[in-house]
Amino acid sequence: MTVTEATRTPTADAAVPGCLSAGRAAQELTLKRGEFDLAVHLGLIRAEPATAGARPRIRQQEIDRLRGLPGFPGSLRDQVRTAGTAEGAELLGVRPVRFTGLARIGCISPVAFYLNRYRAVVWLYLVDELLAFAAREPDLIGGKNPVGMRTMLEGGTDWRARNWRSRRIDRLLSRAEDPWTRAALQASALDPVQLAEVVEDPYERSYLARMQPESVFGRPGSVSGREAMTRLMLADDPDEILWRRVNLTLELEQARELRPAPRPGYDPAIRPAPVRPARDRPAAAPPAPDGTGTPTGQSGPAPRRPGWSPGAGRGLLVRLGLRRPGRGDR
Repeated sequence: MTVTEATRTPTADAAVPGCLSAGRAAQELTLKRGEFDLAVHLGLIRAEPATAGARPRIRQQEIDRLRGLPGFPGSLRDQVRTAGTAEGAELLGVRPVRFTGLARIGCISPVAFYLNRYRAVVWLYLVDELLAFAAREPDLIGGKNPVGMRTMLEGGTDWRARNWRSRRIDRLLSRAEDPWTRAALQASALDPVQLAEVVEDPYERSYLARMQPESVFGRPGSVSGREAMTRLMLADDPDEILWRRVNLTLELEQARELRPAPRPGYDPAIRPAPVRPARDRPAAAPPAPDGTGTPTGQSGPAPRRPGWSPGAGRGLLVRLGLRRPGRGDR
């Protein structure tokens, strides 16, 4: 079964007038539950913002709009149709090992996954994206593997999990407006040790944990699905870890300016947030070695504050734990 992401359904979920539950909406749209969750994640189905602990609900007007689209329901199903390695290789007309190699070096990125009977992760790819890649890069489909591709594969490169994390976080960031929610999404890719190095305040770490959507994965109560998702959520490449740490630091700066993290005896709605001196605020992230502003090989949103001046990154690197504080950083 596909391991998809969905918000937890509380035992007492009050009905919203004019809205349908996720399960009922999936039936109305003749979609399987995994297809429905993927369609919502991709933005094909507009869901109402969920309250804390509740699944997103769909307005009846949105159901009517989708049912009125040309070719419904087949046209909607085609947009969320996925393929594993064997079917994907058949669609591209290549051997499964070639298909896996293309995925490992990032030519094609997975959109979902499921666990097989051996608890191994099986990646799934959007069929539309596979067909578009084949039309765009025919030279990579036929013939021998390019030298660069062989070098990467021989070196053990595997960007499937990283690319899945990147597109998932980017999609959620595109719908998130609250700075603390955006910071929480960046923090979700860091393990507790990395997170504590960037966010020293335990109240802020606790608040970031609360701001992340409560999610279940796979079948309700599926321990294996939760464990697999937990492993795949965490960045495991130095470039990716640095990228998330930098963006978390920048998102946190904006979040703190909006309101402080709640703590015992402090009500941010009554007492204004303290304003820190400008010299204590984090500088913009330094450019990557390739000069693009993005760590090499990693996609993701550009840092929110691009202004860079000589020496401006020293304070940021100290806060990230990547540089010892010098005389000018104290």
